[in-house]
Amino acid sequence: MKPLRIRHQFLLDPELSDKLDQLSCHPSTTKSEIVAKAVQAFIDQRGENELDRRYGKRLDRISRDLERVRRDTEMILESLALFIRFSITLHAHSPVPDKATQAVAQERFQKFVEQVGRRIASGKRALRDEESAGGGE
Repeated sequence: MKPLRIRHQFLLDPELSDKLDQLSCHPSTTKSEIVAKAVQAFIDQRGENELDRRYGKRLDRISRDLERVRRDTEMILESLALFIRFSITLHAHSPVPDKATQAVAQERFQKFVEQVGRRIASGKRALRDEESAGGGE
């Protein structure tokens, strides 16, 4: 038993009608099938913008990549701000470092890295703190 189909009548421009005739010249292809597929494709694409279909996935990926770049840049700026603050505070006038001084410096650097990690994890930012306090020290 054939599926139920509804008959429609419509008008085509002569040029479009000739193209439809050419497409349906194969014995296994009918004009009804061609028109039905064309109407279905039109309906399917109607909800989509051509640019969204072409570039939507790329734009989503680029957006995620930009978010990662922003996060990484923020981390670098936070590290630099804390490093400058520590450097100015701790190294006013220092003699040439010996082994003990280098060990202390290594310990301070470890603390610095840990503090950067804690501040980033907590959402506190040295740059924002200073900006909101009136432009820094």
